[in-house]
Amino acid sequence: MRLTRRTFFGASASLMALGLGPVSAQARRGGELVIVSGENPRHLNPAVQSGVATAVPGTQIFASPLRVDENWDLHPYLAQSWEWADDGLSLTLNLVPGVLFHDGTPVTSEDVAFSIMTIKQYHPFQTMFGPVDRVETPDANTAIIRLSQTHPALLLALTGALCPILPKHVYGDGQDIPSHPANTAPVGCGPFKLGEYVAGQQITLVRNDDFFLEGKPYLDRITIRIVPDAASVSLSLESGEADAGIITDATAINRLGSTDGLVVTPRGFEGIGPIQWVAFNTRVAPLDDARVRQAIAYSMDRDFILNALMRGVASSQKGPIIESSPFFNPDMPSYNIDLDRANALLDEAGHPRGADGTRFSLTMETIPGRDSALGNVPEYLRSQLREVGIDLELRASPDFPTWAGRLASGEFQMSMDIVFNWGDPVIGVHRTYLSTNIRPVIWSNTQGYANPEVDRLLNEAARELDTDRRRDLYFQFQDIVGNDLPVYWVNALPYHHVYDSRIDLPLSIWGMMQAMDEVYWTEDR
Repeated sequence: MRLTRRTFFGASASLMALGLGPVSAQARRGGELVIVSGENPRHLNPAVQSGVATAVPGTQIFASPLRVDENWDLHPYLAQSWEWADDGLSLTLNLVPGVLFHDGTPVTSEDVAFSIMTIKQYHPFQTMFGPVDRVETPDANTAIIRLSQTHPALLLALTGALCPILPKHVYGDGQDIPSHPANTAPVGCGPFKLGEYVAGQQITLVRNDDFFLEGKPYLDRITIRIVPDAASVSLSLESGEADAGIITDATAINRLGSTDGLVVTPRGFEGIGPIQWVAFNTRVAPLDDARVRQAIAYSMDRDFILNALMRGVASSQKGPIIESSPFFNPDMPSYNIDLDRANALLDEAGHPRGADGTRFSLTMETIPGRDSALGNVPEYLRSQLREVGIDLELRASPDFPTWAGRLASGEFQMSMDIVFNWGDPVIGVHRTYLSTNIRPVIWSNTQGYANPEVDRLLNEAARELDTDRRRDLYFQFQDIVGNDLPVYWVNALPYHHVYDSRIDLPLSIWGMMQAMDEVYWTEDR
């Protein structure tokens, strides 16, 4: 992404980028896209809930100020142009005039201001809009975002599921927004309207005939079918019962890749940066000692995990920033398997072996229903830790809310986890390591990790506009957490899009977590 101090589109450029020109001669109108998902959203409001399950339908219902393509380049969406102040402390959004919410109410700058401040208050990613002091609305089509400090991640934070524009007249009625009844019956201004939401079963989205981009969306309907497990997702795609989905299971990826009529690609997840890691509760003994955490890391063979458990479709991941990012530090500690080193660290930390060879016992939480997709790493880790005298018990939660609640409340010792980078480290990385983000909220700093120097480096990187200087700050941060090891980064998860080859499916860095107004069937389904 090119972060410039000033970005402004001329009138003709804005119209073309917005899609306000003629409909493409190649695009076919009509038809239904059936998406299959193994994830059940709690609700459909991305302003207060992160994750793929909410983001895929949420970005169809709600529009964002900007959108981003596969090259990280920004484009107009609800904002037809934008302009940075020379000091980098304010960003002016010039909105497309005449846009309507699904209920016919006009979208104004008041809705933009309300949405950004709502996201700042309630979204799990507190750093995303943390520097936003206020949003001024000098007229109905102008929103000025005022910052307390420079914020290089702001433009990306205004795209996709990160910044849905909510109707103030619906959500500003004084009710609690995280539990607002409109979260399951949302009104937005995106390309599709909610037709039906049957929790745990299906989400039906229908074409918004009053969408502000002329001639779009091309599809008449999107149906998201929620199925109970990863195997059912794969079978639905393989049989043709579903047209598109997201697959993380290594075996299924290899099998579907040889199925005629399907496109299987890792493209579209560049902005997400999905990392699988082992989380440590650094507040409880013996995991409050970095030497114990390092010993556990030295017990694992990352190459075996990648090649055997993950079937060769996952990528290496040795740090908190996804390895494909320019901010990743390739020189941080890698913890190649070394059982002798692991044993020595445990001895040094004061944990001798008992008569039965066991030093101590730990309990590890596992995410319900995800063992095969995660390469069965928990079972592998249990066998490896026996080699160094640690007895590991695996505790499976009955459902996702139970697992999330245990981590959020700090009632855990270790856990498998999947956490996204979300494009910019400010958005998806800082939340895990800032001591100011130790909160009873899933995917915050649930590890209870606190290091003043890490706080300083991340806070400085969050306002640094010079890319080289910012990279240096992140390299220093990674050196420190690479030794402190509040989590052990196992691998980048092999997220793949799978879809019918007859579908033209443009994939940005957000994949299907961005408006699908340009998706169409190239021939009959």
